[in-house]
Amino acid sequence: MTLPHQKTNSSHFPTILLVTTGYHLYREYLLKMVAEHSHIWLFVDSPPDWQIPYILGYTVVDTLDAQMMIDAARNLPENIKIDGVLCWDEIRMVQTAKLTQALSLPGTNPEYVARCRDKHLTRRFLTASRVPQPTSILVSSLDETTQAAEMIGYPVIIKPRALGASYGVSLVNGAEQVNTAFEHAKTATEEGVPVYDQRVLVEEYMQGPEVSIDIAWVNGVMYPMFVARKITGFFPHFEEIGHIVHSHDPLLQDAQFICVLQQAHQAVGFLNGITHTELRLTQSGPKIIEINARLGGDMIPYVGWFASGINPGQVAVAVACGHKPNIEKTRKSVAAIRFLYPEYDSIVDSVQINHAELPGSVDVAASLVTPGQKLLLPPTDHVSCRYAYLIVHGDTAEDCTETTELAVQTFTLKTRDLSTVGVLS
Repeated sequence: MTLPHQKTNSSHFPTILLVTTGYHLYREYLLKMVAEHSHIWLFVDSPPDWQIPYILGYTVVDTLDAQMMIDAARNLPENIKIDGVLCWDEIRMVQTAKLTQALSLPGTNPEYVARCRDKHLTRRFLTASRVPQPTSILVSSLDETTQAAEMIGYPVIIKPRALGASYGVSLVNGAEQVNTAFEHAKTATEEGVPVYDQRVLVEEYMQGPEVSIDIAWVNGVMYPMFVARKITGFFPHFEEIGHIVHSHDPLLQDAQFICVLQQAHQAVGFLNGITHTELRLTQSGPKIIEINARLGGDMIPYVGWFASGINPGQVAVAVACGHKPNIEKTRKSVAAIRFLYPEYDSIVDSVQINHAELPGSVDVAASLVTPGQKLLLPPTDHVSCRYAYLIVHGDTAEDCTETTELAVQTFTLKTRDLSTVGVLS
């Protein structure tokens, strides 16, 4: 079903076909930014709601089915000319690449996008090109997992082959922890994610800070945008509880860091689009953890905009249309996001924020939950157990940390014990 929606906008804007929007509390900022630089035709699995003010029109279609999207795109109203295709949903990146290819629009070959989506394929192609990365072994049984861990040497990381957001990821320090970690990785699932017979990876644990970088690519030319320094918690499960972005992070000018990124993208064949790449900064140099063929999650591009002034929506539109993006920095600042978690598994009654007491350098303070929502801490759940977040800015990372610590005190989370709704299944 295709329906137009009246939206006033500049006539010279390109028209972008956007494949889903994601959860509004995490992605509305990005949809708004894209809408400020384009007309948007939305492909969505169910009729839109909060997205309506930002879009020109929409089609209800199964966005996990590439052929259905291709058919729908070829049957859009005659006055709709698509100039580029855009998606930031990890699960739908391969399907979107197939759609883009079918419409002969700028993008990366679906086969190469799949090399990013499948962590084992990423490792295989990086190995063939001798790109720095951890040792990685694909396994399908507990015995294979134990053998792989012994071969690599403890500590090791055990994680799913196809999931993101730290789902199913564990640090294992000895053989007695392998069984639990293997089951945790093997049973971790997400709707729409492929299920492989061999679905678990055992990898070398790399020492050093973990960072991510969002990069725009046009015909193989690299346009670095934001480097984010990760803050992790809930050891040993690597939950990402925050990120810090410096507009002029020295890694953006680090020749070795940039070279590894270029080599990695050449190895998987990624030429056009935006990637969110995660790396460890080891004593022997930067090493690739993973390449995601999309903009970063956790609102990292939003934080990057606060820090640098680079508009991720404007960049995404330009890249989708095959144009050189504007990555000129208009700010020199540090910005950070911190996610807030309950002390224990619970059910939300309310979240209150004393806005009058927030420090002046807080840019955003918002709740992520509704009354009655169940919050289950890692490793049982990830991401959805956050109850609020803060975005702050300052001259240094230390300024941001200090502001965050003060701002957290203005939040009040009221909860009920899980026993009030019976025993968990």
